[in-house]
Amino acid sequence: MNRSTINTLENFIWNIADEILVDIYDVGDYRKVILPMLVIRRFDAILEPHRDHLLEIKKSLGIIDVNYDKESALIKALKLPFVNQSLFTLRTVRADNRKTLQNNFLAYLDGFSQNVRDIIDKFQFRHQIERLANSDRLLPLIDKFLSADINLCPTPVLNADKSVKLEALDNHAMGTLFENILRRFNESTNVTDAGRHFTPRDIVELMSELAFKPVAERLRDTTYLIYDGACGTGGMLTVAEESIKNLAAVDKRDVSIYLYGQEIADETFAIAKADMLLKGEGEQADNIRHGSTISNDRFKENALGKRFTFDFMLSNPPFGTSWKSEFGAGDWQNFKTKDNIFDARFRFAFDGADFSVLPDIGDQQMLFLANNVAKMKTSTALGSRIVEVHNGSSLFTGGAGSGASNLRRYIIENDYLEAIVALPEKMFYNTGIGTFLWIVANKKSAARRGKVQLIDATSIKSALTKSLGQKNCEFGVAERDKILEIYLAFDKADPTFSRVLANEEFGYKSFNIMRPLRLRVVLDDERIAQLDVKDHNFADALRKFRAEVDNDILLDYDKFIVALKKSIGSVSMSRKKLIRELLTTVDENAAAVSDGKGGFECDRALTDSEQVPLTYEGGIKKFFEREIKPYVPDAWIDERSIVIGYELSFTKYFYRAEELRSSGAVLKEIGDVEREARALLAEIEGGNNGV
Repeated sequence: MNRSTINTLENFIWNIADEILVDIYDVGDYRKVILPMLVIRRFDAILEPHRDHLLEIKKSLGIIDVNYDKESALIKALKLPFVNQSLFTLRTVRADNRKTLQNNFLAYLDGFSQNVRDIIDKFQFRHQIERLANSDRLLPLIDKFLSADINLCPTPVLNADKSVKLEALDNHAMGTLFENILRRFNESTNVTDAGRHFTPRDIVELMSELAFKPVAERLRDTTYLIYDGACGTGGMLTVAEESIKNLAAVDKRDVSIYLYGQEIADETFAIAKADMLLKGEGEQADNIRHGSTISNDRFKENALGKRFTFDFMLSNPPFGTSWKSEFGAGDWQNFKTKDNIFDARFRFAFDGADFSVLPDIGDQQMLFLANNVAKMKTSTALGSRIVEVHNGSSLFTGGAGSGASNLRRYIIENDYLEAIVALPEKMFYNTGIGTFLWIVANKKSAARRGKVQLIDATSIKSALTKSLGQKNCEFGVAERDKILEIYLAFDKADPTFSRVLANEEFGYKSFNIMRPLRLRVVLDDERIAQLDVKDHNFADALRKFRAEVDNDILLDYDKFIVALKKSIGSVSMSRKKLIRELLTTVDENAAAVSDGKGGFECDRALTDSEQVPLTYEGGIKKFFEREIKPYVPDAWIDERSIVIGYELSFTKYFYRAEELRSSGAVLKEIGDVEREARALLAEIEGGNNGV
């Protein structure tokens, strides 16, 4: 469906809200009515041509009125994924009074099969019907959605000569329409949710091409499972299915596709499941499940009781949003803090240790990536391919040993990261930030093994004639082809847009450089007076001892303690603590304090952290010898602090400095400004003289 048709539909439906719901609903609540009515009208439009056939079947089955036990028989007989057994259609829900109209409409909704009623319930639409009926807005609302000027059906409306009068509204177009209307509702009430983004069709198509085209020759006559753990309205699944079927058809492959999705938001879940039903895929609709992918994974095990895995996973998860609300919910009801989460998708054994990939609580996007990685197939030749949208923080957020860094490490050290594509800014409707496509595959081609491709596609775009929210550019066919060409060219691609780097290039070892604690003992009257308050006898002993020691002893804490023991006998741990607390100060000229184990105590204030790339010749020890020891001879490496981290930087490889202007050009510009200033001053002065 072209954009102008979607715009026409959007304006028509927005006007419905503006005309019918005004005065009885706040603008922010229009969605409670408009969104479910969109879906109900689509269901109604699908069933309209089958109405007579349905009545015949009901008669033959002896069904007089609504009988839910006969649903499956009717669905099977009609060869549709849903039915409506009521005596009404949306066109025949009429009445002379409000109450009867309300009851008729409720009876119409109750006539739908259970799968549709579940969708309507997720919209919580029944709560609005009495309000609409009592304000005499229900019938005008229905009539608006039945208008002959629009088509909300996934099949076209034809003229008498079979030409298309009104285009079909396909699944993704429905998603686009839904998002545009939702965006307008949000904008009108200053409501924004930066973490949730409907994925524009052009980006979805690019994601599908990157998922399937590189492995088109490896597709076989078999079944493929496609999954989206943040499926929204289901548009990404629909485009993915279409893409893989088209590719398979070229090579005459007989493929079967099954779609799986999970969505937490009631409205978008309802749209996704509704569209599956409207496409005639009743079984597929059952694979769209409601709930949080993070704390209530609905795809833990398949029908055989085995771990659910998928061939392809495409997703645009929420980013920049907290996942604190997941604690204590769903399967995580016993997890109250981040530290006690034991979910095999996010915490497991790796490199001989307990390994957590749980990111910072303020951002959940990496959880969706980890969820997908946990669902990769390992037993097939093709394995699994993931294409996922992220913002820039996934590339670098979190230091070595953090959950985000650990996930990057796990993916890269397992050689799963195939490529990352940097997209232009302002590609999404409700955010202008830069985004990236992660391409993760556990069965790379031989040429890509041990390597990662970074693609800078930030300049590859075409401008929109009119911005859609914050989206002011898009990928046309030419732009998608160019990005795919760069991807397929791999190490032979134009270096302006592509870099191919070894996996180790992104890794580093983080460690602490320690320096010894150097303490000087201070036995002046003021400090001993402070000690007097806490241990009078010890203070008196120190006053006597003070006369026996010289400055050399006071500059060596260990020698001071030895001398003190000889003078007054044993020194208890509590008294040593008082000495440290009240009678010492850090002094770089003092001797290092022994740790009693052959080394020295460290001065925490002087601790420094260093990062050494995994590719550094000679590793940490050689780095220490070259870069640290010559300048800080008493330093040492805290071996226990060594942690491996991973981060990716596009700026490092694609930064292009702007060429500086010549001094002549700068001087000329300064001269031009001076001349303009003098002319303006002369004009002002001339005007004043004429007063």
